[in-house]
Amino acid sequence: MLGKDYEAQDCSLARALEVIGERWTLLILRDAFFGVRRFNDFHVHLDIPKAVLSDRLSGLVEDGILEREPDPEHAGRHLYELTAAGRDLWPALHALLVWGDHHRAPNSRVFKHASCGTPLDDHGDCATCGMTPAPQDILTEPHRGRRALRHDPVATVLRAPHRLLEPIET
Repeated sequence: MLGKDYEAQDCSLARALEVIGERWTLLILRDAFFGVRRFNDFHVHLDIPKAVLSDRLSGLVEDGILEREPDPEHAGRHLYELTAAGRDLWPALHALLVWGDHHRAPNSRVFKHASCGTPLDDHGDCATCGMTPAPQDILTEPHRGRRALRHDPVATVLRAPHRLLEPIET
């Protein structure tokens, strides 16, 4: 198995990859931006093994990317929310979504500035307002005409327009 650290690399990218450079981690972060907060919702939406999910969530909490709080509705369970450091990852995730759209497969979602409804450009900017909205000011919705591939509770909620970081209730 590959190691998780790059001790011989004197580079901030290497340090960042030690925290977020694993595919499940990036998908967990994507879903956290979509408002997923519960272990079970991450599990069913990502089809991730429970042990892997538990390990990745614990690592993200330890690294200060997510906060874990008791779930007031379910004793013994937790809610996960992005910290300020986690929210700062939005431009990197958006850039990966754009790159994937251009070089791999069309993106299934549109990202818009919530205040004016303008789709964001490839840099995450709103052409109408001349600004780069913060994640909580971004609305996401499926591309029109796209067939739903998933039917889990998270995917069902995300069929309607939804602000990033707004908690999803399944």
